[in-house]
Amino acid sequence: MNLINSNTQRWRGVPFNRVRLTDGFWEPRLKTLNRVTLPTCLAQCESTGRIANFAKAGGLESGEHLGMYYDDSDVFKVLEGVAYSLMSVRDERLEAEMDRIIDLIAAAQEEDGYLTTYYTLGARDQKWTDMEKHEMYNGGHLLEAAVAYYEATGKRKLLDVACRLADHYDKLFGPGKRHWVEGHQEIELALVKLYRTTGVERYLKLAEWLLEERGHGHGVGEIWNKEEWGPAYCQDDVPVREIKRVTGHAVRAMYLYTAMADVMSAADDSSYGDALQQVWAHTVERNMYVTGGIGPSRHNEGFTEDYDLPNESAYCETCAAIALVFWNHRMNLLYGDAKYADVMERAIYNGVLSGISMSGDHFFYVNPLASSGDHHRVEWFHTSCCPTNLARFLPSISGYAYAVTDRGIACNQFMAGQAEAELPSGNAIRLEMQTGYPWDGGVHLFVHPNQEERFSMLLRIPGWCRSYRVSVNGVPVPAEDITVQKGYIVLERLWRAGDSVDYQMEMSVRVIRSRPEVEANVGRIAFQRGPIVYCLEQTDNPGLVYDQFEVSPELSFALEAREDDILGGVTVIHGVDPAGQRYTLIPYYAWDNRSPGFMQVWSKEAVSAAIYSG
Repeated sequence: MNLINSNTQRWRGVPFNRVRLTDGFWEPRLKTLNRVTLPTCLAQCESTGRIANFAKAGGLESGEHLGMYYDDSDVFKVLEGVAYSLMSVRDERLEAEMDRIIDLIAAAQEEDGYLTTYYTLGARDQKWTDMEKHEMYNGGHLLEAAVAYYEATGKRKLLDVACRLADHYDKLFGPGKRHWVEGHQEIELALVKLYRTTGVERYLKLAEWLLEERGHGHGVGEIWNKEEWGPAYCQDDVPVREIKRVTGHAVRAMYLYTAMADVMSAADDSSYGDALQQVWAHTVERNMYVTGGIGPSRHNEGFTEDYDLPNESAYCETCAAIALVFWNHRMNLLYGDAKYADVMERAIYNGVLSGISMSGDHFFYVNPLASSGDHHRVEWFHTSCCPTNLARFLPSISGYAYAVTDRGIACNQFMAGQAEAELPSGNAIRLEMQTGYPWDGGVHLFVHPNQEERFSMLLRIPGWCRSYRVSVNGVPVPAEDITVQKGYIVLERLWRAGDSVDYQMEMSVRVIRSRPEVEANVGRIAFQRGPIVYCLEQTDNPGLVYDQFEVSPELSFALEAREDDILGGVTVIHGVDPAGQRYTLIPYYAWDNRSPGFMQVWSKEAVSAAIYSG
């Protein structure tokens, strides 16, 4: 194996259960998630028969399988989300309900370890015949849920089920055994998680083998039989080491790249590095929306051609934005570069959060950047991967805040709260962050190492930030003395308990233009402040008609902090153009929480306006 170069030594994320948020932006959302979203998802899994399928498969109830072949995964994702919630707030009643469901899952597992209720209940003779049917995708989500529940409670029952299932895969597939290309990636990254928890190296080797199966003509099933889809739909068109372009289904692609980064890290092997960096550039520079959404096409839930980024027909599945965060988190840990944390931030605050209502019980599967007024969140979907993915993603959001570097601590995302970590030397450190982010660019950080030590504190300079100031213990750091590496301010010094850092990022409203290759946005502008992309919604602009108006980039802006309205305490932008026309913009993630009406991120630019050079 090719070892990763020492100058790209990997970082370690600080787990979310070591970071307690007291954040005015995130803490209310997490409370809503615990109070509303998780119970909503559990109730939907119950009422739609997803949970009962396990009881039926285990012989505890009679009846046929209800739903789709991939519905098991929704139960597993909710279990994972509940496990993360239990790590923060131990709820005995919720834990008891999880134990009940876990008993049903264990009962549904067959003697050889196989577990997919769709096949157990109705198509036993069809197991492992169609690589599209999500057998290992379901299993991957089980593995992730099992690891999370074990870490949360110390209970092994679900973990034992997961190990038996992984052992079943390992007996059937691998060198000298059967070929397999899972139509929907997920199992590969899950096996790495299981390896890290159990130490069983076979799981890591199986994950790597499954990656290496791709691009060699082994795929069989519905995907491969559809001429308009073909192997590229599930990233089976070229060997993974030769990937250069993002193709096919967006979520599957992101899970594949995440798994490649995981294997690269766990195996201490750099051989996927060139492919990952090339496909990252192709994804972010040519195929990503300003909201961090990806996958423009409803036809394949994924990618088409470079710069094809329509607005009203944009697909931008919520799961794809979540998976983009997963991948960029791994890339940040591998390479220590702030550009990956920038993409995470863009996706989190825009493309992910737009997928869930402020009330926590209505969801978007599709996240367009324009709507004439007929696109709305709903309570549930026939295919409900997005609500259940949000249920497991949001409780772990604080895990993206910090990383332990080879020389200290990196601040990747700015969230108020307390964190505990261990420096490379083994010295324990406690961090306390105070901030009004994302509405305010000021960050106040207290640093408390257990023993004084010389190390580096890294502060990410967001890609949207045009200027900043830094002080340590109240003393400004002159610009000429600031060291910047890979998008981070590096503060290397002897740190003592109680030392403080003041970091002020200038957060003005920016006028955004697309690259000229994006035909959908020629002659259009958008607005962003800090990490938040803004949009015009009819509720605030009743005098405007959908896409029948032009906005000058020469607006005078005023900010309004709305503390107690239905949008949950947002900062609204009021703009007035030279002719006196007024506009009100709200955060994109917050649209469709009030009365129905049009929404636009990209508005036509007033043709008489001077060209903006910002």
